[in-house]
Amino acid sequence: GITIGKLSLYTACGGISPAYTLPITLDVGTNNQKLLDDPMYMGRRHPRIDGEEYSAFIDQFIDSVHDRWPNALIQFEDFAQPNAMPILKRHRDRVCCFNDDIQGTAAVTLGCLLAACKRKGETLKDQKIAFVGAGSAGCGIAELVVRAMVIQGLTDLEARARIFMIDRQGLVTSDMVNLMDFQQVLTQDKAMLSDWQLSDDNETLELMDVVSNAHPSVLIGVSGKPGLFTEAIIREMHAHCPRPVVLPLSNPSKHVEAHPDQVIEWTDGQAIVATGSPFFAVDYAGKKFEISQCNNSYIFPGIGLGIVASKSSRVSDAMLMKASITSAELAPVRTANTDGILPPLTDLPFISRAIAFAVAKVAMSEGHAREITDEELNSAIERNFWTPEYREYRRIATRAR
Repeated sequence: GITIGKLSLYTACGGISPAYTLPITLDVGTNNQKLLDDPMYMGRRHPRIDGEEYSAFIDQFIDSVHDRWPNALIQFEDFAQPNAMPILKRHRDRVCCFNDDIQGTAAVTLGCLLAACKRKGETLKDQKIAFVGAGSAGCGIAELVVRAMVIQGLTDLEARARIFMIDRQGLVTSDMVNLMDFQQVLTQDKAMLSDWQLSDDNETLELMDVVSNAHPSVLIGVSGKPGLFTEAIIREMHAHCPRPVVLPLSNPSKHVEAHPDQVIEWTDGQAIVATGSPFFAVDYAGKKFEISQCNNSYIFPGIGLGIVASKSSRVSDAMLMKASITSAELAPVRTANTDGILPPLTDLPFISRAIAFAVAKVAMSEGHAREITDEELNSAIERNFWTPEYREYRRIATRAR
């Protein structure tokens, strides 16, 4: 269902013909004994493979796709956290591929943040950002945000000092053990936090400790745990930030860290809110607040269209960054807090074309695609933008014999 759904969005939003898409699910076995014993189970009947055997299987699949369709774009989706980042790092420089959970989520969230800063009249580099959820998705967003802050003038060290990753064990700090590689580079130096006033005697630094001491202006939820953004936390955040940006991105809606109507009420209508799941507009104090959905469909269909149109051989960090910047540039320019910070989803075919053009230009500049003129590129984008057209038919009455 996930693979078919994502490819449907490529078609509906990015104009990719369904004839040129292929949904694939990789079956590496299961450790669920009940399924293994079920005579109706349709999957492979063996324990889940791992380690070198798992890596070899993934390698064989990617090599086979690349041999059969050398220009194919491979999108990874729903890989477990211990596997997602290693697979991406292993293959991203040898085939045209990307991981939507890591890179697509990061790109659309960065675009949303840039649009929110635009709404506030501020820059991204001036924000302090707290993430609740330090998995591959959260850390992927953080890394792209760091690169964007560096582009705006900060050093890498300065940018990372403005990022606070909070996981099950609390704030991710330099003294923690058993951290993943991608988490280690996003830790806060524990020695630099010695003057923090803690809410209790527990050595674990919880979300409230981060909010009350670091005073983040942006709060991002990618935890999958409902209700983590409590009234006390949001009010404490608002006490130090007149216009907080709150992005409870976990989905489906039953997993959201806070509901938009709650965040708007707790901040007296001053919060800028976008969510991962769709929510209705919120009426508060006589105003209507549109809640933008920070959905990957704002980004990946346009990236796919740009790669197809330019025949790019890679998906680079610079291409993803350009997709984020382009989506933010297309955000509504009105400053009224009754409007969403992203364009409506109905604009996605237009947005995808703009992102495709921008991404393809970067691909050409980096040598991943052949240089062509802007006119040729626009023509290639339109030529590859498939729309369903049905033949007209005429019913012909036949005389009964």
